[in-house]
Amino acid sequence: MTIALFYSFFALVAITANVLSQEITLALYSGSYELALAILVGTAVGLVSKYLLDRKYIFKADTQTLSKDTRQFIAYASTGVLTTMLFWGAEITFDYLFGSKEARYVGAVLGLSCGYYLKYQLDKRFVFIKKVSS
Repeated sequence: MTIALFYSFFALVAITANVLSQEITLALYSGSYELALAILVGTAVGLVSKYLLDRKYIFKADTQTLSKDTRQFIAYASTGVLTTMLFWGAEITFDYLFGSKEARYVGAVLGLSCGYYLKYQLDKRFVFIKKVSS
């Protein structure tokens, strides 16, 4: 149960970082593709912050060689492709249906919440695999 609480808290931290990054991006840039840029920036900030928290506190992964750590980050990011599409789809759908910033962020939070649940399941099976010693 403790892992679920920490994972949920870290998801909330990453969601907050994502949404705040989007808001900052929109405040700094107003022009072509402003929403797409904001979503990309938010996604990058959320991805890196969540990876660092999950790696250290949830999966307790040891630091290895740079190449192994890089492969692990790539695997982590790869499991996020499907969950990111879920998040983006929810955010863009809410923006389209309701046409307000508040609704868009409700969609983002819902999409991210569902996505993080799925991501945890994928990460524990495919990214942070514990080696069983013989």
